[in-house]
Amino acid sequence: MCTVVILRRPGHDWPLLIAANRDEMAGRPWDPPARHWPDRENVVAGIDRLAGGTWMGLNDEGVAACI
Repeated sequence: MCTVVILRRPGHDWPLLIAANRDEMAGRPWDPPARHWPDRENVVAGIDRLAGGTWMGLNDEGVAACI
């Protein structure tokens, strides 16, 4: 099971923390967060090397998505 944790701390130096794990198959190859998609230059996310998708990402506008 994958888990997403969101910690909201208004007024703090880091007001929002988001963390997610990817545990469907621990041995499945992946690359760490970067700008992996040429057609989505504003997205930073880890990438699943087999399927080409991600489990958590963030764009330059601050929109985050997690599965």
